[in-house]
Amino acid sequence: MSIDCRTRRVQDIRVLERDELLDALLPDALAVHGDLAGRGAVYLELPPLGLEIDDRNMTLVVSGGSLVMRPGIESARVVVVLSEEALSNYIQDVQSAMGLAMTSKVRITSGTINDWIAWEPVFRALLDGRKVHERGDITFTDIDGCLLDLNRRFLPDDDPEEMLRFLEQAGFLHIRDVFDDDLMGAIGADIDEWIGRATPDDGESWWAESEGGEAQAVRILFFHEKSSALRTAVADERYQWIGDLTGDGHRHGGGGEGLVKPLGIARGLSDLPWHKDCGQGKHSYTCNGLTCGISVTGADRLSGALGVIPGSHRANTMAAGRDPKLDLPSRMLETETGDVTVHCSDTLHRAHPPVERPRKVVYSSFALPSMPGDDVPSDARSGRVARAALSDVQDRIAAADNPSDPQRYRAGRGH
Repeated sequence: MSIDCRTRRVQDIRVLERDELLDALLPDALAVHGDLAGRGAVYLELPPLGLEIDDRNMTLVVSGGSLVMRPGIESARVVVVLSEEALSNYIQDVQSAMGLAMTSKVRITSGTINDWIAWEPVFRALLDGRKVHERGDITFTDIDGCLLDLNRRFLPDDDPEEMLRFLEQAGFLHIRDVFDDDLMGAIGADIDEWIGRATPDDGESWWAESEGGEAQAVRILFFHEKSSALRTAVADERYQWIGDLTGDGHRHGGGGEGLVKPLGIARGLSDLPWHKDCGQGKHSYTCNGLTCGISVTGADRLSGALGVIPGSHRANTMAAGRDPKLDLPSRMLETETGDVTVHCSDTLHRAHPPVERPRKVVYSSFALPSMPGDDVPSDARSGRVARAALSDVQDRIAAADNPSDPQRYRAGRGH
């Protein structure tokens, strides 16, 4: 029951030139998976998509049940302008539709950014042969073949085979009583200290605004470097065993981010809408990793518990936002202090806004080992800068959207 669904290797990424993309790669993909992609576009009721790359343009449209490519954009109802580099990254799953918007590498001139994002599952069907999710595709069974109880919560000493089955089927786990109150209190105090130290331009925090326009720090980046209590927690055997659960070789990289979920946030990356952790790109290179939420104060419906959509890690669906055709019901994971939630990096999840009291949580992850040949040294400094830059990313997303469309993305609204 491996959850490793990677299909691409980092070492194979290369710069694809525009003419190679439009004259060879896409036509070849249409010849192989045009019917599968066309089925997905019909199911999702997508309008024709036009792409403008430098001085060339084309439209993807369904004809006779199959996706086809036609020159020109006269019939396109959604038009996307992007560079050769951006299209190369998109085709290779280096950046997603949302990832390109978040890095100012795409512009929508007809339709909306949501229309552009909605096409992404069809591209994954076209390029990876991954069927677009349709109603009824996903069912849930336990280790005995019976209907899986999606409300089940586990203890660290429960049967690991049952936990593995639940994770494989549902894409998440809720593990109770992992840490004691004293350790959570120490981590909570460290979050308070570093939230108090944060400044908007420090490069190590995310900020959000209240309804009255008051800016406040809501996330401390690289928190593992600042909190000895967190380092103690993630090194504990009661936490480390999570990485061994699937047998895929997941390992904890030592990272972690400390979050406060305040009341009344109106703008900024605090109460995130539905998304997958691979929603900026690289699903086929990294999924599935395991993202763990350490409940520093616990969370319920009044303090903004984590929401998940069971089974969504098995669905080729939108990775940024929730497709209205997705038939999988959501769940809210209400936790006590010291509980840990685990979700696959390809599981749709969201932060419900607190309505009565705030909460604190730490997120830290277990990543899959590199695939053969993919031991590529990373630019740690560049990664830190990019992570910090996400604090004001909503402005860039809004700038990418079609300014003449009344339904365009609005910063703070989500999607």
